[in-house]
Amino acid sequence: MGRSPTYSVDGMLVAAAKLFASDGIRAVTMTAVASELGAPSGSIYHRFPDRASLLAALWLRTAHDFEAGFLEVLGEKVTTESAIDAAVWCVDWCRANPAQAAVLQAGHRAFGSDAWPPADRELLTAADALRDKQIQSAVRTVAKSSGRPGDEVAFAMFELPIAVVRSYLNEGKPVPARAADRVRRLATRLLRD
Repeated sequence: MGRSPTYSVDGMLVAAAKLFASDGIRAVTMTAVASELGAPSGSIYHRFPDRASLLAALWLRTAHDFEAGFLEVLGEKVTTESAIDAAVWCVDWCRANPAQAAVLQAGHRAFGSDAWPPADRELLTAADALRDKQIQSAVRTVAKSSGRPGDEVAFAMFELPIAVVRSYLNEGKPVPARAADRVRRLATRLLRD
């Protein structure tokens, strides 16, 4: 029976996100990730054949984790209340995961998505299409139940939380707890009042 790996892929991606959040995309190298982990460089190359693969995994894993959490809060039966809760959850997630939030704020192009291996570009395209379909469905459901226009629903659910956390993320500052309260208050006003 083989040994379990000392350094996990998750650990490597957490280290890569931390490097990105503190020093930008140029800081995310195979050597820097290994150094951040205290691992030999070979450990990184064993999991990722090149930097483009590492950057693709960083973006794809971060986006997947965020979207899975968002959809869990939104629930299978989307309601106006769950839409408000999901908007607030976005802020709470950014507070709890500042490095990963910085990754998402930058967007996949910042991670060289045009140079990713073909399989990773296909994963990105498929994930984007599925996310868009799920978002459109949620927006239609909330618009119908709340009587609000779809663009206002989409703004309350997605743009509002992003707008509230953006300046903190861009400045590398922690998102304050009051940001979640602000999003709840404003999203409620937009969707229920």
